[in-house]
Amino acid sequence: MNATLHRAWRDTLDVAFPRNCVACGGLVEEGGLRHVCPLCEGQLHLVEAPHCTTCGHPFYGEMAANRLCEHCEALEPEFGEGKTAILLKGPGRALIHALKYHQALHVLEDIVTLMRRTPGYAAYLRGSVLVPVPLHSRKLRERGYNQSRLLADCAVQAVDGQASVSEMLRRVADTESQTHYDRETRRKNLKNAFALAPGAAITPAERYLLVDDVFTTGSTLNACAAVMRRAGCLNLDVVTFGHG
Repeated sequence: MNATLHRAWRDTLDVAFPRNCVACGGLVEEGGLRHVCPLCEGQLHLVEAPHCTTCGHPFYGEMAANRLCEHCEALEPEFGEGKTAILLKGPGRALIHALKYHQALHVLEDIVTLMRRTPGYAAYLRGSVLVPVPLHSRKLRERGYNQSRLLADCAVQAVDGQASVSEMLRRVADTESQTHYDRETRRKNLKNAFALAPGAAITPAERYLLVDDVFTTGSTLNACAAVMRRAGCLNLDVVTFGHG
């Protein structure tokens, strides 16, 4: 289906099945995003410079002057740099939660749009090999998809195909959700949780980008990065869609 036919078909569906905002539940009748209403869209916080080069969180006030990031200052990163697109506040949190917990795959088109809008984000992605943080096979069966893989695919769309995706990692330990744990507990729980996927091979000349949905403490990304480093990866950074 070409672009014109796709838009016409999409517009027809919008008439038959009005879209609701994933944040407030109201109708989305116009605006730049298809599943976030204009009012909630205005509350999205896209990250721009200055921001922490390790986790991507924006700098404010004294933090901007001192360049000390409270979100990752205790992290000993196994990767080079990190970047994120939005902060997980209000509509931003609703958007990623809709994808992660409510099987709202329709929000992916808005995620691509926001990746393109975030200053410097597409340039950061371009030309890299995107490596999604893997789910354990049990969790993958339950959810039906790996949101990090979907976000990696979104990133490829955001740069018009000027990046690729390689599922180079697998999750070998079926750990419980780390949402409510502090950094140190997460680090211990995730030790030896990941391994290189069978047949995966690092190409030293490539730049690899680990992809996850959110940056909270960086423990998951760091555990994956350690595996990549041990496998010989020399040029390794990380990227998330959200931070919080």
